[in-house]
Amino acid sequence: MNPIITLNQLDVLFDSSNAEEVVLFLHDYECPISSRAYQQMSRLDAVVNLIDVAKFKDLTVTIAERTSVVHESPQVIILRNGVSEWDASHSGITEKRVQNALATDSNF
Repeated sequence: MNPIITLNQLDVLFDSSNAEEVVLFLHDYECPISSRAYQQMSRLDAVVNLIDVAKFKDLTVTIAERTSVVHESPQVIILRNGVSEWDASHSGITEKRVQNALATDSNF
């Protein structure tokens, strides 16, 4: 997991989503549902960018504003070309579902 702790790091991810898919994982370390999602995401064969929602609320607000995806936790958002192409939250976060979303034609 690649921890994201600054707005600058988030900006870089949005920019890099023009060339490659970017996986954002919004995680709450105190939440048991989020812990289950963390286990699923840790199995994923991809770079997962982790945002601690309790510590970095400003980043979660920025993500919601930029993607128009209502914030939930836990949540996965896949960015392509600076926009959310896929998202899931709570029990919808599984390794298989995220891997399938990443496998779709991305035009890169």
